[in-house]
Amino acid sequence: MGSTRRTLALFLVLSLAHLLLMSVQVQSRSGLPLIQAAAFSVFAGVQRVTSGAVGGVGSFWSNYVALRGAVAENDALKTRVLALEGQLQAQAAMVSQTQDLERLLTLQQSLVAPTLAARVIAGDTTPGAFTITIDRGAADGVEPNMAVIGHAGVIGRVINRPTPHAAQVQLLVGHSAGAGAMTEQSGAVGPVRGGAGNPPLEMDYVDLLKDVRVGERVLTSGLDGIFPRGFVIGTVERTVKGSGVYSEIAVRPAEDFSNLQVVLVVLSRPAPMEGGS
Repeated sequence: MGSTRRTLALFLVLSLAHLLLMSVQVQSRSGLPLIQAAAFSVFAGVQRVTSGAVGGVGSFWSNYVALRGAVAENDALKTRVLALEGQLQAQAAMVSQTQDLERLLTLQQSLVAPTLAARVIAGDTTPGAFTITIDRGAADGVEPNMAVIGHAGVIGRVINRPTPHAAQVQLLVGHSAGAGAMTEQSGAVGPVRGGAGNPPLEMDYVDLLKDVRVGERVLTSGLDGIFPRGFVIGTVERTVKGSGVYSEIAVRPAEDFSNLQVVLVVLSRPAPMEGGS
């Protein structure tokens, strides 16, 4: 029994060897031996799988690196754009300030009353305060109740006692501010006071018989002893006949109080008898 198994095993080994020998000698369609072609096919498949995996990893890494580079370049461009925008705004502010100075210089040369140019260095953040601080004070001849004007019109008056090199200015649009006024064409006279309305100025005690027109300029009358006669306050925006003998006049300021940079302090006040209508 044992010898029969050994004989069978030997026969199988010899048969397998014979088959291998034949496969080496038999050629495939490509001209290669059949066993070599089979081995090449197997290894080629393995190589394709490996190459695909490595190529996929390489492509992913290249895309990742390219994406990181694009993000960094985009951030750099954004930073550059912000820097350029900041430079443009700074140049625009410089141009605006230069234009204000030129207009004030022209106005200063045309005024009979002596004036002093000053820069706005601070604003009061208290709600309803409506005050600014300028860089001229007692050492420059600035005193309380001196008029302060801009290139377009009246701004306000100096309040409190100035320090040697600074002074506080109450804006005309403030709740407790006011100025003597008159209309340019109709000749109506009355005080202009600040308020919270729109527009923020009102002209009170205007004679109902005066034909005040919308668009008419409102000027200082000089009757308050602070603002010399003839400075522009604003224009009439609305007229309403009151219940009594007076008209209600709404005035739009000539000055833009939200963007004050440089001003003129009028160093002289009107004479007591000035301003008769």
